[in-house]
Amino acid sequence: MADSLVIVESPAKAKTIGKYLGSKYIVKASMGHIRDLPKSQIGVEVENGFHPKYITIRGKGSVLKELKDARKKVKRVYLAADPDREGEAIAWHLAHYLELDETEDCRVVFNEITKQAVKDAFKTPRKINQDLVNAQQARRILDRLVGYKISPLLWKKVKKGLSAGRVQSVAVKLIIDRENEIDAFEPVEYWSITVQLTHGKAAFEAKFHSIHGEKKELGSEQEVNEVLAAIGDAEFKVSDVREKERQRHPAPPFITSSLQQEAARKLGFRASKTMSVAQQLYEGVELGKEGTVGLITYMRTDSTRVSPVAQEEAKAFIVEQYGPEYAPEQPRVYTKKNAGAQDAHEAIRPTSSLRTPEEMKPYVTRDQLRLYKLVWERFIASQMTSAVLDTMTVDLAAGETKFRANGSKLKFPGFMKVYVEGNDDGTTEEDKFLPPLTAGDVAKRGEIEPKQHFTQPPPRYSEARLVRTLEELGIGRPSTYAPTLETIQKRGYVAIEEKKFMPTELGELVIELMEEFFPEILDAEFTAHMEGDLDHVEDGSEDWVKVLSSFYSSFEKRLEVAEEEMKEVEIQDEVSDEVCEKCGRHLVYKMGRYGKFLACSGFPECRNTKPIVKDVGVKCPTCKEGNIIERRSKKGRIFYGCDRYPACEYVSWDKPVARPCPSCGSVMVEKRKRSGGKIQCTSCDHSEELPEEQEA
Repeated sequence: MADSLVIVESPAKAKTIGKYLGSKYIVKASMGHIRDLPKSQIGVEVENGFHPKYITIRGKGSVLKELKDARKKVKRVYLAADPDREGEAIAWHLAHYLELDETEDCRVVFNEITKQAVKDAFKTPRKINQDLVNAQQARRILDRLVGYKISPLLWKKVKKGLSAGRVQSVAVKLIIDRENEIDAFEPVEYWSITVQLTHGKAAFEAKFHSIHGEKKELGSEQEVNEVLAAIGDAEFKVSDVREKERQRHPAPPFITSSLQQEAARKLGFRASKTMSVAQQLYEGVELGKEGTVGLITYMRTDSTRVSPVAQEEAKAFIVEQYGPEYAPEQPRVYTKKNAGAQDAHEAIRPTSSLRTPEEMKPYVTRDQLRLYKLVWERFIASQMTSAVLDTMTVDLAAGETKFRANGSKLKFPGFMKVYVEGNDDGTTEEDKFLPPLTAGDVAKRGEIEPKQHFTQPPPRYSEARLVRTLEELGIGRPSTYAPTLETIQKRGYVAIEEKKFMPTELGELVIELMEEFFPEILDAEFTAHMEGDLDHVEDGSEDWVKVLSSFYSSFEKRLEVAEEEMKEVEIQDEVSDEVCEKCGRHLVYKMGRYGKFLACSGFPECRNTKPIVKDVGVKCPTCKEGNIIERRSKKGRIFYGCDRYPACEYVSWDKPVARPCPSCGSVMVEKRKRSGGKIQCTSCDHSEELPEEQEA
């Protein structure tokens, strides 16, 4: 007979924990929050110390009845929601609803859902941490005040359905500011000169460095010609050789933001997908005879801290699998990435280093395996020795000019044997071998190649780059990144083109109004300061009501001014030449989550929409009659298909090219990767380099 009730958020978590605790415990799921502020009104009594008016969430009736009935059958209740502010607030709301004594030790937290961690947690229950609850309440009320006070203004002055939020507004402004930088960017011409050299049987290349003893940046063809004239027929003689050993250190284990960034780079996951799959791995996977086990630790964290027990297990695994030289003498300790890090939980790591991705393969889905492999490899690498590289820099004199060649080779792989961190430009570090050279050696010169370049504008934000920027600015916290990115797309403030954020006209208009009337909401420094205040509420050093009062006193004055002075704005849709085949009205251009599309100007009477067709200039390889056009899947991914669909069903994720394979006559497509692209035959092994303009 059960004598205790345990309440968690999700059924998956309940199932896992129930198996660990046995028959003396009933484990139920609250399905997330049970109480919240009402949707129909602001729900905050500003004049009464910002008192929130919580109501039970619609649709939770059956869950609440089940919890109350279960409560009557047991002597004790444990609240085991997630170990963060949100989880603490869920526990507090449950305690209120079930009329529990909050002074009792009813709160249980664990950073990983494994048998030992769960049993240890139930040995040391604690009281509900009111500071954590107040920090969550303060954030919720703060966001409610901003959203429910500014949004009606936007509905009245611009259009219905708009919203404003602290973090989302800063994110949209960052995207708009970057777009303005790109628009204002003026390319600057510059040149490089590369010479192909050989010494003995080894070939290598060197780049122009200086002339007449001074480093020279080449800005025009005339300057290039002056350098070439100075080289003349001169031989390339080695003037200096410098060799040294360099260490490369591993990246720290994942925190929430770095996991989202790396999953975007290496797996192509959106932030929301990363968090969804990580939640599944955290809550537990059925491992045959071993039962249900959580494979990773809690995934909402900004700490790189690792428990000594996990470090010891990782070290033993590394020594056994790779050898003692791959394990450092002392466990690695990683410092906080930013001063505002809460350091409440460990880093994201596998619950056991011994559960290798290969062994987990039969028990998990493809996406779960890919993300688990990323977490496992990153953690194991973070506990390994540094890589050692031999680097070599060679200067070569040719007349009055100096050329420089750089080379490196991996001397000891260390952590790189397991994992190397990705980067946003997709490049990888490769060995560049230089032949053994000493001062006085003469290298045989080959082709000298001058090349014109132009500086490039800053790149648009990808999800990974935007998350990193928000983190660096101290805006948002681990739990906010994914929902923020989702919200700004759903509201139509930004669109995604080729996995990069672009602002929409609506987004620019809203931010322009916000900048005029609520500049502090868009001020990254102000928003980061607010996050710091919420952290102080959590650690008990700030009163949450005072934090809200300090913000609201100036915010209220700005609201009054905006009510009086903000002018109504009408957004005019751009009319196209196309006519709606359903009602005869003209179609207009609209901006959606995945870019522009055509919609009937008679909306809402006529809801006809059409994609904007982009012809890629290639005849359909299947039917030979239709043209290949660019399309988008329901999830926004670009693919290519015949414009005669459904009569012709040709589709391809890769862009077809106009000419057939010279080897077998089959269709050739463009294959693009982060490291570069090529043209590949779909039937044989024939491939070609992409032309330079297409590569760019």
